[in-house]
Amino acid sequence: MELRQLKYFLKTAETLSFSKASKQLFVSQSALSQQIQQLEQELNIQLFQRNSHSVRLTEAGEELLPLARRTLQTADACFDRIHDLRNLLTGTLNIGVTYSFSPILTETLLAFMRRYPQVKLNVWYKSMEDLMEALHHRDLDFVLAFKPTVRYDDIESHVLFDNQLAAIVSVNHPLAQRKSVSLEELGRYDIALPATGTQARSAFDLVRAKYLCNLNIRIELNEVNILLKLVKQSQLVTILSESTVQNEEGVRAVPIDSPDNEMTGCVHMLSNVYRKHSMCEFIRMLSESNAVRERSHDWL
Repeated sequence: MELRQLKYFLKTAETLSFSKASKQLFVSQSALSQQIQQLEQELNIQLFQRNSHSVRLTEAGEELLPLARRTLQTADACFDRIHDLRNLLTGTLNIGVTYSFSPILTETLLAFMRRYPQVKLNVWYKSMEDLMEALHHRDLDFVLAFKPTVRYDDIESHVLFDNQLAAIVSVNHPLAQRKSVSLEELGRYDIALPATGTQARSAFDLVRAKYLCNLNIRIELNEVNILLKLVKQSQLVTILSESTVQNEEGVRAVPIDSPDNEMTGCVHMLSNVYRKHSMCEFIRMLSESNAVRERSHDWL
């Protein structure tokens, strides 16, 4: 049994498609099928039920799946540990980031690249749900996102800073000079909301549901940059975390006057796995960055 065979098995089990698995692994479908067949022959048992329309795991395949995942995680941890034992910060660091967390990250990205030019950074911007799934499968080393509204098994979250939901308006908007705005007052304006599934939207929907807030929602968008452009050029109001518009010209963040509008910035990582030196160093630099220190919360 080879690690390569387990890797091919795991990807096929996750996608339930030989075609998708081969594309994601950058190998031919025939090569992938051959390796899985060899694994089945060595184990003397069938792992997949195949027909012209679908692929399903057999009972043996279901049993092997968590074992294969743990074996590959252990192998990855071994590889990372040996590299770190050389006391050099090299290799690749895979970071997942939600869109609204992006402004907090820029300062640290630039500083880290200057200090550690031998470390390659892969930064993925996706939804919270997609990032947590990728973290669970060890496609990411850690995720930077606000505290989720649901609990994820095997993932621990460490607080970086405290934040809150805010009404984001143009500098010429009637609310721009206000210190706060109530949910009732927001009902008087045209609203542009981030799309369902984004962290800011999920947090705001919980507040709306609790206080039965009625809004005049004119548009919903899943692209924060376009959302901010619309706000800058109109009298629309959008709802995002304050940190999303840090250093963003042409807009103001007006805190929402509600006791339930907290959005806590966190570092999310798998529990009980080896953590690269480069990851620990990046998180240390992030926790000491101006963007985070302005929010006055120590990383735990």
